[in-house]
Amino acid sequence: MTDPRELRVSDAEREHVVTLLNKAVGRGMITLDEFTVRTDTALGAKTRADLNVVLLDLPGMVNNELARERTELKNTMSTTTRKGHWVVPNELVIRNTLGTTNLDFTAAEVPPVVNVDLDVSLGTVKLLLPAGSSVNADAVEITAGELKDKVQNTTMGNPHFQLKGSVRGGTVVIKRSKR
Repeated sequence: MTDPRELRVSDAEREHVVTLLNKAVGRGMITLDEFTVRTDTALGAKTRADLNVVLLDLPGMVNNELARERTELKNTMSTTTRKGHWVVPNELVIRNTLGTTNLDFTAAEVPPVVNVDLDVSLGTVKLLLPAGSSVNADAVEITAGELKDKVQNTTMGNPHFQLKGSVRGGTVVIKRSKR
């Protein structure tokens, strides 16, 4: 299996990193001279490892193309919360046993489609979706639990959340921000 850091990068990924570097200059995180050096490095990058080198020391700056692949959130008898600015992956796996998972997508960087795979046992998952978003939860199997879809399973909207998986003795609540 190939290490993801050794995969080759596209022009779009290089340009995205240059955009992030531009934001870093605007926030006073790097100087114009550093921007020039890092931009040259980013534009010459061949692999993801080469590309990420220019972002490693910049808090809050990530190569979204890399961060958006897959993330697994595991929670046993505790609480996991994501809110404010965070990068949402294309595939989000939620494993929750006797716990609570609260995900607020309203200020997050969300790709056009998010696949959410649920594995919930006696826990609670709360999803707060951004205004204008859509969701389809038809592929979620509920056993002795509850799915409260306040978005009403709409299939037209951006971003779109596609939920699947199983909920055993737990609750999933899906709401959409009014703003």
